[in-house]
Amino acid sequence: MIETAVLLSLWAFIILMVGTPGPANLLAMSVGARYGFLKCVSFNIGLTLGKVFLNLAMGFGLGVLLVNFTTFQAVIKFTGAAYMIYLALKSWNVNLQQSEEKPIVNWKQGILVHPLNPKAWVMTLIAWTEFGPQLGSFTIQLIVIVTSFAVVQIFVHNFWSFLGAVLSRTLPNSIILSRSLILLTIVVIICCLLYTSDAADEGLGVDLGGRRI
Repeated sequence: MIETAVLLSLWAFIILMVGTPGPANLLAMSVGARYGFLKCVSFNIGLTLGKVFLNLAMGFGLGVLLVNFTTFQAVIKFTGAAYMIYLALKSWNVNLQQSEEKPIVNWKQGILVHPLNPKAWVMTLIAWTEFGPQLGSFTIQLIVIVTSFAVVQIFVHNFWSFLGAVLSRTLPNSIILSRSLILLTIVVIICCLLYTSDAADEGLGVDLGGRRI
């Protein structure tokens, strides 16, 4: 039986990591500010599904691949950063009339964000290596970790989108707000990229089976 303390620690970790500002949350906020809350639910579903796939991949050995192939790490990091910046900039020149019609981002684009997000790799690796072994069998680990992340993300990503929509309605010039959020998102993406690159250069990372990443 899983110890309550372990579950509470895992959930606290997930809430902290998923809830804090990062590329995915700021993208959700930016989309909410531009298109309104309801129109970005599809994008948020994609974000959640992307983390589900990433957690499944980590559980089945992606972490080992990342440890052994540093070039693969670098390709994913820079490709991911470029993709998230591209998503952020897609709304730069969309006018308010267009934004009231059909969003230009949907679940298909959202599903790729977390698998290409260095922050998402770090949190999933920590969840699997630090908390996973204390949960019991691999099947239990898979169910608990994947489900816990998914439930928290459903609420968190929608909260950030709702916050963006509220700010857009509250502030008089939503174009300035939207573009400010886009620029903030890009800054956070670059900071995440630089942080993970520095961590790799200094040998910092997550202990995975006696190795570090």
